[in-house]
Amino acid sequence: MSLTRTLTLIGTTLGLALAPLGQAVAAPCPHPSTYLVSRDPGVLPEGIAIDRDGTVYVSSSATGRLYRGRVAVPWMRPFAAQGVADRTRTLGVHTDRHGRVLSVGGATLTVHAPDGRLLSRLTAPDGPLGAPDLNDLVVTPDAVYVTDWANPFVLRAALDRDGRPGPLLPWLDLRPSLPQFPARYWLLNGIVATPDGATLLVASNGTEAVWRVDTATSAVSRLDLGDQSFGADGMVLAGRTLYAVLNYGAPSGVYVAELDPDLRGGTVTHRLTGAPFDSPTTLARHDCRLYVVNSQLEHGPGAPPYTVSAVPDPFC
Repeated sequence: MSLTRTLTLIGTTLGLALAPLGQAVAAPCPHPSTYLVSRDPGVLPEGIAIDRDGTVYVSSSATGRLYRGRVAVPWMRPFAAQGVADRTRTLGVHTDRHGRVLSVGGATLTVHAPDGRLLSRLTAPDGPLGAPDLNDLVVTPDAVYVTDWANPFVLRAALDRDGRPGPLLPWLDLRPSLPQFPARYWLLNGIVATPDGATLLVASNGTEAVWRVDTATSAVSRLDLGDQSFGADGMVLAGRTLYAVLNYGAPSGVYVAELDPDLRGGTVTHRLTGAPFDSPTTLARHDCRLYVVNSQLEHGPGAPPYTVSAVPDPFC
């Protein structure tokens, strides 16, 4: 019998966990609870995305820059993304199944390779209220959907077989469906989708609500959460669980709602408010933790350091 096999049997008998010969046994290392985005003044972090491999991307609403890090490391560094030097505002950021980085700000949607190469740059046309101010995005199997903070539109860019986006065009005008929307300050914020892309949930500070959109019919209805004011900013949808950051109309923090099977209504079951959050704007979910961006927007430009806080997912 080989020495490796003998040691394995001994370890099994004694209840020990043995690593292969020559390999050190590392003790589990907990991930940080706070991540440093930047110590530079006036950064104002806004959006966040975490790729499946644990790479973290954070955007700046004040400089347009992107920052990159890892979930196991408590600091981030500037991400050398080509073609965003003239974009002074970057808000929503997400990754797709290929690890590409999609982000929006001002009138543009950009797609970058993980090494920072610019793959696509799309410009949205002006809306009925003027120049677009793209806020957030979601990637579905066949399209990218984008919200506009300055106009009552959800925009759409179709994806080809390789995930490359086509033109970014207005897709859904919310005014005919929702005449109760305010005349200005549409405030379309976060957007999430079911895995098949059949249903979108679109958040609006302006109406303090989340709106359900059927992508096949463009039918729009209000997500029924009872009397709960739910003007979310950033959101994450995991199955029937909706994680949302609220910073307007309710105490700032993370609110979690359990939705019904057709995503037409639900109940808010958890509220995480107060410390360690500082003007949170959005969140990402990875390995049973929620990563929440501390924007400091309520007292902007705030003061360094600018951070992301990680808290346990209450549903893990």
